[in-house]
Amino acid sequence: MTGWCACASAASSSLRSIGPSGIRRREPASGRRALVGTSPASGFAFRGGESMGVSLRISLEGPARSRTKRDERALKVVCIDYPRPELENTVNFLEAAQLSASFRSAARPAKPLKVVIAGAGLAGLSTAKYLADAGHQPLLLEARDVLGGKVAAWKDADGDWYETGLHIFFGAYPNVQNLFGELGIDDRLQWKEHSMIFAMPNKPGEFSRFDFPEVLPAPFNGILAILRNNEMLTWPEKIKFAIGLLPAMLGGQAYVEAQDSFTVQEWMRKQGVPDRVTKEVFIAMSKALNFVNPDELSMQVILIALNRFLQEKHGSKMAFLDGNPPERLCMPIADYIRSLGGEVRLNSRIRRIELNADGTVKSFILNDGDVIEGDAFVFATPVDILKLLLPEGWKEIPYFKRLEKLVGVPVINVHIWFDRKLKNAYDHLLFSRSPLLSVYADMSVTCKEYYSPNQSMLELVFAPAEEWISCSDEEIIDATMKELSKLFPDEIAADQSKAKILKYHVVKTPRSVYKTVPDCEPCRPLQKSPIEGFYLAGDYTKQKYLASMEGAVLSGKLCAQAIVKDYESLLARIPKQYAEASIS
Repeated sequence: MTGWCACASAASSSLRSIGPSGIRRREPASGRRALVGTSPASGFAFRGGESMGVSLRISLEGPARSRTKRDERALKVVCIDYPRPELENTVNFLEAAQLSASFRSAARPAKPLKVVIAGAGLAGLSTAKYLADAGHQPLLLEARDVLGGKVAAWKDADGDWYETGLHIFFGAYPNVQNLFGELGIDDRLQWKEHSMIFAMPNKPGEFSRFDFPEVLPAPFNGILAILRNNEMLTWPEKIKFAIGLLPAMLGGQAYVEAQDSFTVQEWMRKQGVPDRVTKEVFIAMSKALNFVNPDELSMQVILIALNRFLQEKHGSKMAFLDGNPPERLCMPIADYIRSLGGEVRLNSRIRRIELNADGTVKSFILNDGDVIEGDAFVFATPVDILKLLLPEGWKEIPYFKRLEKLVGVPVINVHIWFDRKLKNAYDHLLFSRSPLLSVYADMSVTCKEYYSPNQSMLELVFAPAEEWISCSDEEIIDATMKELSKLFPDEIAADQSKAKILKYHVVKTPRSVYKTVPDCEPCRPLQKSPIEGFYLAGDYTKQKYLASMEGAVLSGKLCAQAIVKDYESLLARIPKQYAEASIS
């Protein structure tokens, strides 16, 4: 169940169409760069990606108008993606692959366990997938009518998709990368050039790049990327930042975890790093990683990210999914689960956790009155949903009581369709360095399914969003346009005197990933709870990748691992449960 209930209400979205004709539906295409030329035959040609199975005839002259057949020509669009980086030989990838293999090689259970899992986000899907690999029978219950949880997306009346968030897949996501390989969908990731690109607020419309050279191994490729950028940091600032980072580089994971008690801003000042470094680089990074500013974010988050990015050659390399996440990522996982005898149900919202006399879980009671029993139970929802549904008798148990400090952070995802192709955009994720916006991308360029040769669709993360989550969509769009006028000064004006908005969607998530403020780490629970037969999965649970898609997938694997290890004790509970049921 990943739908929101009570005060953690569902991620809400809205649509506004601008103008009498709206936006013409676009057909999906492929890839990184569009090379345009004329061809006697209509359609797309693809290289380095799969054809989406469509053809399209496009006018070369602006808006659609009546044309003679002789005057009509077709465009041939060839799209090229960057090749998938070599990830298979990294220590973290091999470790993740070994964990995946342990489920497939596990002894087949004499009696497969029926494991009931609440929530079909990445954590729940991962838990179910690896339990099915181990020979068990997961039953996955999703509250809403769409898979994905925090990566959910919806299709509007025009056939255009809008998403819960702007999702990036890093090379430093070993469990996610293994999952793609296990499902045979590696080719659905569109890898971008190895760069990090930041807008320059003092130079509207200009960008500064950190380019990671492919010829160098880690950490030298990252160090050279930083040294070669002289637009954001001065040499004295780089030196002070490097000296400040030395303890983290030498102290390893133990040092990183110990920094959880400091905010980014506090840690930087403690290490003698100039405030301008925080302002120039780490405001953008903090908002991208957890949707909050450096004066709130735990420094542990930044150090974990830097650790991954500097230790792995391709760790900071980014990829976009080639289409909407429910169909292109979540559905293959669900299909895989079903192929091994598992079950996935939508529109199955949990109303109550029913307990046995000994305080263990007897069943999940759904909103429609259905009673779902099982041999083990997993909650793979956001932590705020779990807290709302905790049975009264569990709330004072320290394991659950510590969850009070873990609270989801609000975030807003904005999609704007424009009447023209914006020129000041990259085929990449861009750090806006705006006080209101975090990261953004022109999805009509970065994503195959959303490709359009004539119109841009900007997807933007509006963060921090706490003060804006209750504002109207119109207010949010107005504020966004003011910020975009600084990023696209020649193409976008706040009053739409330049590029016109055709339509927009605003998706509000009042409680997204848990807010990683200082001293949260001790509150994060292990996947195995003190309640026999009850387990947790989610990026807020204990795993080393914190609040991320990688963290969600890894939490699901660790949850499945705990259940597989507990097989004998869980099996021993089954006759007792059946006896209680027959007596009642």
